[in-house]
Amino acid sequence: MTEHTYAPLLEQSIEIAASVPDVWSLVSDVRRIPEWSPQVDSTRLRAGAQEVALGVEFTNRNSHGELTWTTHATIVRFDPEQAIAFRVEENWVVWSFELAPTSGAGTLLTQRRETPEGISELSIELTDGFMGGQEAFTQSLREGMRSTLEAIRAAAE
Repeated sequence: MTEHTYAPLLEQSIEIAASVPDVWSLVSDVRRIPEWSPQVDSTRLRAGAQEVALGVEFTNRNSHGELTWTTHATIVRFDPEQAIAFRVEENWVVWSFELAPTSGAGTLLTQRRETPEGISELSIELTDGFMGGQEAFTQSLREGMRSTLEAIRAAAE
């Protein structure tokens, strides 16, 4: 197996002048991610699920420049008004939103991409071959996280 360099943790936070329950109402429904993410074009729950909850599976349609692809994910953490996380089957990464109250009755929203099991070899090969390599794609992910958080803040405030 080839050794690859990728960021094991990407994390960005933003302060939002809205209550934790108000921010939670936005981020707890993964079907709303396409409203904010520059990479996710559509999200739909799978297996007849009507609501987002622990264990619910969903499908994302993603794009990056001219490329489009589908991913499948499962909600692996769902703690109301605290955190939601999902694991993507294809690349093994875990994306999450964590919420914490701020002193001014607002919310600190943190988005993370973690790689507790590494990143799948297929994902690494596709990133290297079609998305400009790990460093360029990681920078794109960081920029996407920032714009996602700013869009959520705009929706919440």
